Amino acid sequence: MSKLLFIFIGSGTGGLLRYAISGWTQRLANGSFPLGTLFVNVTGCLLIGFLTAALSGRMLVREEYRVALLIGLVGGYTTFSTFGMETFALLNDGQAWRALLNVAASVVLGMAAVWAGYRFAESWLGV
Repeated sequence: MSKLLFIFIGSGTGGLLRYAISGWTQRLANGSFPLGTLFVNVTGCLLIGFLTAALSGRMLVREEYRVALLIGLVGGYTTFSTFGMETFALLNDGQAWRALLNVAASVVLGMAAVWAGYRFAESWLGV
């Protein structure tokens, strides 16, 4: 139960950080390109890569703290980091084609799902 509580707290904290940092970065950029989201995605990938390596090496950390940081905090900050880490793991295991398939499928299916959800709401709700 404590593992779930730690993930819950980490996720909330990560979501608040995403909101604050993305908004702050976007205001600094003062443009229409979603630089705030890009910044959060890249820094989240940097963070999950660092923490995954650090927490799987000599640094002994209890399981609930590890998942609170990786799944909770970083996952709440950006799920793109998980996508990046999983794709890196495929590449690191010599599975380049699966990594490429993961990237292509995630982008194409994700955009198709956004389009379908938007069109469904338009037709169903009349927006």
